[in-house]
Amino acid sequence: MSRPRGIPRSLGSAVLLVVAIAVSLLFLLPVLWLLASTFRTASETFASSSPLSWSVLWPRQLTVENLASAVRSGFLTALANSLFVAVVTVIVGLAISAAAAFALAIIPFRGRSAIFTVVVLSFLVPFEAIAIPLSRMFSEWNLTNTLLALILPGLGNGLAVFTLRQFFLGIPSSLAEAAHLDGANWFRIFWSVYLPLTRPALIGAGLILFLFQWQAYLWPILVTSRQELDLAPVAIAKAFGAFTTDYGRVFAETAILALIPAIVLLALQRYFVTSVASTGSKE
Repeated sequence: MSRPRGIPRSLGSAVLLVVAIAVSLLFLLPVLWLLASTFRTASETFASSSPLSWSVLWPRQLTVENLASAVRSGFLTALANSLFVAVVTVIVGLAISAAAAFALAIIPFRGRSAIFTVVVLSFLVPFEAIAIPLSRMFSEWNLTNTLLALILPGLGNGLAVFTLRQFFLGIPSSLAEAAHLDGANWFRIFWSVYLPLTRPALIGAGLILFLFQWQAYLWPILVTSRQELDLAPVAIAKAFGAFTTDYGRVFAETAILALIPAIVLLALQRYFVTSVASTGSKE
């Protein structure tokens, strides 16, 4: 009786596998078309899209001219700016977010719940809703056209604080109590007890901070006007001309911009899934 039951189960698993592969390919098709267009000539870019054929996903004539055009346009400078802003935001933002999350999760003080409510509301409000008034404040503080203006808004990320706080809450409170009995202060408990246990959550929060800055477009336009401070998304937008556009260059720059976070996410996906799915050890 057990064998007949196994046949439908195997068939169902095979069907689910086929469906999963089909859905994955549908999601990958635009990405593959983008990558193929990076190595196409300008005349072939849109000519190969209709009728549908394998040439949509594989160029008839490979060329690296689009990548060379992106380099000549100064895109590498914009890419370096994006990397610098993102890396600094991750390092400083993680320090701020981890300290705030620890205080909201572990240290008892009056008004803690109210502050946490404000933190939650902060990432529910779209950044675009406050970007313009915030840019006016930065202008009054003489921070426009500086790298500091690009970095500061990404440091206090409510979603990163929320993620770390939920992880801290899952760590047994008996660890903090034992450290207190040994004479450790709150900073020592935070640094020596909680942070070593929080690597998955730190990586997950770091990815949130990284992606927030990596895809920033509206804010850099509002606070910078100098070309040498352009971030990569802004540089790509400036590639569109009023009358003509080098789409091959746009595809090449977009592919490079998308490739870096894809590599980071693939390399750290195990930790990111752990940070989202787990709330730490339980007593």
